[in-house]
Amino acid sequence: MNNSSGVKEEQMLLASVEDKFRRASENYMMTSTGFLNMHQRTLVTELWKKIGRGQGEIRLEFVGGYEDAERTVACFVPDYEENPEAPICVIRVNPPSGGRALTHRDYLGSLTGLGLKRDVIGDILVDEDSADIVVLNEISDFIIMNYSKAGRTSFHVELKDIEEIKIPELRTKEIKDTVASLRVDSVVSSAFGMSRSNAAEAVRKGLVYVNSMQILKTDMQVNEDDRIVLRGKGKACLKEVGSQTRKGRIFILIERYI
Repeated sequence: MNNSSGVKEEQMLLASVEDKFRRASENYMMTSTGFLNMHQRTLVTELWKKIGRGQGEIRLEFVGGYEDAERTVACFVPDYEENPEAPICVIRVNPPSGGRALTHRDYLGSLTGLGLKRDVIGDILVDEDSADIVVLNEISDFIIMNYSKAGRTSFHVELKDIEEIKIPELRTKEIKDTVASLRVDSVVSSAFGMSRSNAAEAVRKGLVYVNSMQILKTDMQVNEDDRIVLRGKGKACLKEVGSQTRKGRIFILIERYI
């Protein structure tokens, strides 16, 4: 995708979001977008700071099925809706045992092969014996009726409420280090085993996200329990910020997902 087409897509997204907000405000009803990646979520959050200011009757919520979802739906919710029903559900895929293990790419490729656009598909959580695919409610019936194969592997699918989502057990490793400061480039450097200059470059390129928000400034401070994503490298969490060494460096404990 070239830069001009990317800018145009972002403009179209934000125009659509403004329309969703206007409809929610004028009709006092919940509206929602399709699934957003983390960069798009950041754009929507920044837009909300402008158009949502002073609009106490409508609030913005992001839902993706679970706390650490990378792809989320933006919901504009009237204040009378305390616990609104999320516009998403889960398609559980049960492949036959003993066959080739299907990957995230297999599932996504077979879904888009059905003609589905990426914005109707959320996170795809692959476990040892099944996969949970988060989708918009509006296309769940179509998937149930038409989705039965990925490559040469046939399988059974079933519809589940979003509350029934299965989160695969994540493996982690602890990284103990010291940093000169809690700047995001310093913490990314420690978390992902890269030089400070490469970490800073990743931030400037828009590859780093903290708590699902895209970070572009290398001097942003990271706090304890913040979750960090480096696109193409993985996820980490700053679990502890400790005392300082005699030379003024800060002890940190990072939990890296592997």
